[in-house]
Amino acid sequence: MSKIKSSKKIIVMLSMLMAVSLVFTGCGGSNSSTENDLGIALITSAAGPNDNGYNASAIKGLEKVKNDFGINYRVVESTDIPGSLAELAKAGYKLVFSLEYNFDALISGVGGGKPIAEQYPDTTFVIFNDNPNLNEDGTAKHKNVVSVLFDVHEASFLAGALSVLVNENHDVLFNEADYNFTKDDQGRKIGFFGGTKSNGITVFGYGFAEGIDYMAKKLGVNYSYISDYNVGFGDSAAGATKANTYYSEGANIIFSVAGAVGDGVTSKAKEVKKLAIEVDADKDNNQPGYVLTSVLKNTEVPVYSIAENYKNNTMDKIQGQSISYNLESKATGITDLSVIESKVTESGQAKLEEIKAELQDIANKIAAGEIKVTNAQAGEEFNKANLNNVSMPND
Repeated sequence: MSKIKSSKKIIVMLSMLMAVSLVFTGCGGSNSSTENDLGIALITSAAGPNDNGYNASAIKGLEKVKNDFGINYRVVESTDIPGSLAELAKAGYKLVFSLEYNFDALISGVGGGKPIAEQYPDTTFVIFNDNPNLNEDGTAKHKNVVSVLFDVHEASFLAGALSVLVNENHDVLFNEADYNFTKDDQGRKIGFFGGTKSNGITVFGYGFAEGIDYMAKKLGVNYSYISDYNVGFGDSAAGATKANTYYSEGANIIFSVAGAVGDGVTSKAKEVKKLAIEVDADKDNNQPGYVLTSVLKNTEVPVYSIAENYKNNTMDKIQGQSISYNLESKATGITDLSVIESKVTESGQAKLEEIKAELQDIANKIAAGEIKVTNAQAGEEFNKANLNNVSMPND
């Protein structure tokens, strides 16, 4: 890694407890753990390793890998993703995770150059949140690439259903003096902020809207889903300002998939005594009592499971594949509601348990295929005309 040039900030975490003399039995994958292995490398997304979410969870997975399997790891924060991918492979890393949404140089090659995956066939590259490694006939372009997808549309559906259940029962659940919910039809508005209108963002928003619709229909009420898919990712102050507008218009809950913008939303939620929903990691404690839940994209799970294949020399079983992690995998879902529960009154505990049971029933129906949630990330088309009890005036 010392060879990596440094317009990049490089963070190195090497185990001090053991030398790099790792010997594993078995043979199978062409890219596998071997004696004198450098270990595993991970390139963070632009949010960096201390984001308390997407990147931090992945690093937590690597730390667990080190403890359980004795495999060292290295974390790289870079502004040049293609350059870092190539340098890590050139340095001899056989398994490289890349959390940034930047695939062209790896898969297709840029500037007339060969794809990085083709240049370094002995390294397996693991990418997240998309599967660009497909030919038109559905076969893999490069066998040494693994694509990781999260079924966040299903988790977002749960968050949507939860939002309606809590909004319809806030007077039972909470001490009204602690909150300032807009009541009745004026308060049947739920907001969504996305950093940009891409499939990686709408996959959350559409699943969320469908969950709202499912529960609104079941309860016989009508909701308005107000949204902005272009709030960006970095301006928390702008997020607070935008959230204030939505809350003032009657929305009681806003779900943000917009990086630091979401921090501004949760701060505003506390200020106006309403609720926000966070994303990626468990951020319910960011503003305790004002974050209803977090929609989880737990990168720790795929990092650990793929590293386990690496340790067992079974990478050949997953190479060239796209792996989806569903609710059952625990890589996605919503939080256990324990933080918001601390604000639920004693008389509201029974209602909260009813809500949890309802959510479990929904999760079971999703797993059984009884509830189908649109997966925009997989290219499925969302048709808001199919919603019965939700209007989407600005989508």
